[in-house]
Amino acid sequence: MATDESTAGPRSGYDTDSVTTAAGAAEDGVVVRLAGRVVLWRRMGGLVFGHIQDRAGRVQVSLSRDELGVETFQEWARAVKIGDFVGVTGRVYTTRRGEKTVGASELVVLNRTVRALPDKWQGLSNVESRLRRRYLDLLVNNDSRERFRTRARAISRIRRFLDDNDFLEVETPMLQEAASGAAARPFVTHHNALGEDFYLRISPETFLKRVVVGSLDRVYELGRNFRNEGMDPSHLQEFTMLEWYAAYWDYRDNMRFVREMVLAVLDDVFGSRTVTYDGVKLDFGADWPELDYRAEVARHSGIDLTVVRDLPTLRARIAELGLEVDDAASYAGLVDLLYKKTVRPHLVQPCFLVHHPAELVPLARRSDADPSRLDMFQVVVNGWELVKAYSELVDPVEQRRRLEEQAELRAAGDDETMMLEEDFIEAMEYGMPPMSGLGIGIDRLIALLTDAPTLREVVLFPLMRDSRRGQQADTAAGDTAAGDAAAGETGARDIGGGDELGAV
Repeated sequence: MATDESTAGPRSGYDTDSVTTAAGAAEDGVVVRLAGRVVLWRRMGGLVFGHIQDRAGRVQVSLSRDELGVETFQEWARAVKIGDFVGVTGRVYTTRRGEKTVGASELVVLNRTVRALPDKWQGLSNVESRLRRRYLDLLVNNDSRERFRTRARAISRIRRFLDDNDFLEVETPMLQEAASGAAARPFVTHHNALGEDFYLRISPETFLKRVVVGSLDRVYELGRNFRNEGMDPSHLQEFTMLEWYAAYWDYRDNMRFVREMVLAVLDDVFGSRTVTYDGVKLDFGADWPELDYRAEVARHSGIDLTVVRDLPTLRARIAELGLEVDDAASYAGLVDLLYKKTVRPHLVQPCFLVHHPAELVPLARRSDADPSRLDMFQVVVNGWELVKAYSELVDPVEQRRRLEEQAELRAAGDDETMMLEEDFIEAMEYGMPPMSGLGIGIDRLIALLTDAPTLREVVLFPLMRDSRRGQQADTAAGDTAAGDAAAGETGARDIGGGDELGAV
């Protein structure tokens, strides 16, 4: 008889391998013991066929009236609902259609579902509902399950690549006294025990550099960053960033290294160096051309940044293009706006964007050949800034001067400038080796490689608006990815989800 152990706690003795491994690999006639969730339960006269599912897939089970007897068959057939967890013992056989099946001789209900599961095809098509109830999305959507398996495999390969190249994984604070490492508006929180306000980190850069000062010459951190910015399909306020720093490297070393890492992930996880995103083939295996930042801006906007060096002139020229200009924007902010509106949408295939204007990044080293530019690069794919890296500034006197300039801009109303950290400057004064650092947006990388329309699709539990206020938006979002951009472009800064990539 079917027993019900939904209140008796977990039952041991079932195969710990996946149901697909345990049943699929077994020879006909072998007895197996499996456990999983019922996702199909269909009666066909004197037979019941069902599917039970676990982490790796599903396997078919069957009940036979001729083998079980009428009373047992009827009881077991009625005992199970779709969504219940069951344990099944039985012999493996192959149906006439060639499907491996477990003919149940024992059936145990391990736990019951209280709510009916959504229909696979119609019950969870609303984008907002899928993201808000990710556990149901994973349950009924194999593509979603596979995307997160792929994410895990890609991150594992990235870690292995760094470990194999003598990098050490470390952890640095999430709560920081100053918001630094990127030009972004931070989240503020209050520490009750200390009676002080702290910032959720926008980047681990300055702490990772402190570690390098301590003679751990190659370090990396893979973790969360937080930026209190606008949201759109390619930006999240809580996102995953990988940053690494290598002493005695310059930005050219990082250009070679990051390409090798991306290709290793593609080779080992995807088996191809070409992926398709939104119908466009992206060829990572081809050469990644180097494009000069200022030359590209001049080509697409008509503004030569080697000539237009002052704020009023740049503001006027950008206004002539019909772009909205923030009155409080700095020269660097306007250059960034100009690039993102006129150049970036045209950069589809993987490329290196190099030699940015010196005003853009106060933590980067200026070029010896041309001090008006930085020894820096970005990797841009599909109009998304995937990587930012540069040779690091290691002169504490110059670093203090630049951060003091940032403080002046903040005092003038720009709340997306970096804060001065005295402890960081002090660490630099003890001697910082020449180095290069790099940051890569993990969510963006996975979205590009898995053809996800928005970053929310590659994050298990993305932050959503309050469900009570979001019900109307849920309906309006419908079945399209446009629902993910409900907040729109307005107010969305490209640093919000990792374009500035924190440290780099």
